[in-house]
Amino acid sequence: MDLIPAPSSAVRRPDEDFPLDATTTLTAPPGLSDAERWLRGTLSAATGLPLGPGRPGTGIELVLDDALAAEAYRISVRPGHALLAAGGPAGASWAAQTLRQLLGPDAYRRSPLRREGWVLPGADIADAPRFGWRGALLDVARHFLPKSDVLRFVDLLAAHKLNVLHLHLTDDQGWRVEIKRYPRLTGRGAWRERSMVGYRSGQRRDDRPHGGYYTQDDLREIVAYAAARGVTVVPEIDLPGHTQAAVAAYPELGNTDVVDTAALGVWTDWGVSHHVLNASEETLRFFEGVLEEVLELFPSEFVHLGGDECPKEQWKDSAAAQARIRELGLANEDELQSHVIRHFDRWLAERGRRLIGWDEILEGGLAVATTPKGAPVPEATGDGRPAEEGAPEGGASASGTERPEAWGRSRAAVSSWRGFGGGIAAAKAGHDVVMCPEQHVYLDHRQADGPDEPIPVGFVRTLEDVYRFEPVPPQLDEAAARHVIGTQANLWSEFADSARDVDYRVFPRLVAFAEVAWSELPAEPAERDYPGFERRLRGHLEVLDALGVEYRPLDGPHPWQRRPGVAGRPIEGPPPVR
Repeated sequence: MDLIPAPSSAVRRPDEDFPLDATTTLTAPPGLSDAERWLRGTLSAATGLPLGPGRPGTGIELVLDDALAAEAYRISVRPGHALLAAGGPAGASWAAQTLRQLLGPDAYRRSPLRREGWVLPGADIADAPRFGWRGALLDVARHFLPKSDVLRFVDLLAAHKLNVLHLHLTDDQGWRVEIKRYPRLTGRGAWRERSMVGYRSGQRRDDRPHGGYYTQDDLREIVAYAAARGVTVVPEIDLPGHTQAAVAAYPELGNTDVVDTAALGVWTDWGVSHHVLNASEETLRFFEGVLEEVLELFPSEFVHLGGDECPKEQWKDSAAAQARIRELGLANEDELQSHVIRHFDRWLAERGRRLIGWDEILEGGLAVATTPKGAPVPEATGDGRPAEEGAPEGGASASGTERPEAWGRSRAAVSSWRGFGGGIAAAKAGHDVVMCPEQHVYLDHRQADGPDEPIPVGFVRTLEDVYRFEPVPPQLDEAAARHVIGTQANLWSEFADSARDVDYRVFPRLVAFAEVAWSELPAEPAERDYPGFERRLRGHLEVLDALGVEYRPLDGPHPWQRRPGVAGRPIEGPPPVR
């Protein structure tokens, strides 16, 4: 039972195996219907067995157990009966994923290779996640991925018990979400004339127009599909920087007194554009309109608003921006950016949602919710429990239902990407933190040194490096560490223009990351059993093969995965510790 991610405990009982056949049933209460539906559809497709409904105490049975946390589960396999007990729908989803693993790689096929010989190994398994936020960022703004590829990525996250898809929907190079009141955001902003090929130093471009966007119904489908598999989709709408596509669609959003924004197109370069939003009241109203539609599509508790890499040159040169700074009583352009973030922090809070942004949003400070006089101050969560369990009575789950407006702590959360420093400062200040430092878990960074790595970017981050990543820095005391609500691996797509490229850069490193996010590994990275993980991974690669994942082989890329002659931007030496 070489399970990945490693469960809390697993005991093999070799004399208690459960052979499956055409009479085997699958039963669940109404509250676990999503897990039941998914498990029946998946296993029936792979095995050819009907797995019709049965009666309690026989066959494969899903049950609720109020003694378990929402994402926790237990599995007991005995002859004629496999009992999957879960604390809630999410736990049932993870139990179902583990049951599929127990059947071996052929259970991941979409059509049966055989119809006999399916055996669930006798076992007792108890399991629960370390972190409540176990995420992966997929950048569909730089290179658009069709909806079918996003749904496939959701399946791959769920198969590894990752429960957050951070969907990066807007950037300088494209706007990917339909906003009905502002149709030019996709009519104009979803398409660019051409793209850079590799890094800027290579001076290569392809002259194919590139683009695409998701309709609102596409996004509803993605959200519902993910939810049925225990995955929450968190949208990212970047502002006030990374917005050239929006300005190209609606020139009045830009700094019209210093640049002819009507002449701008969607950016065709990689990097950070200097064309940013103005900070007028009209622009704030515009993005409130955008977010009203976004909130209707995405019921997640968190909405990511970027807040990073906003060049200030245009604001410094803009008479309108300088007048705005004086009008608001701000000290400088940095405080103007903070004003925009604070505005939307409050705006989201009024609607029962929480802002999350990159660690630059700490610059200038974040709003802190105040507790009404006489109201109790709830304890902050962040210890790995899901929101349903950690929220005060009447609070919200990750699905986005309303939680009490005034918490006795900051509502905004921080994605710490420039290293650990921002996350450490945020956690000590009482902000919830998702640790995703670029030096450790940016999966667009190259996987090895040498000439065979395609479009080599950033630091070398090997499979072992990812496995030894520890999300909770030792500088945090116990109280501050509880604000580290989770961790996330990020895949930026400048150099990944297809699902095949995504597969190569993400896998198998995301498998290692999933174990870091889920399992209780030694806090000291050097003490982790990497050889044991690598042994289990070699068997798990057969699962990826069955799923059709075109991962990087452990000994280097296939010839067709290389991109000879396409310039990257490798950074030599080990990543800095910061």
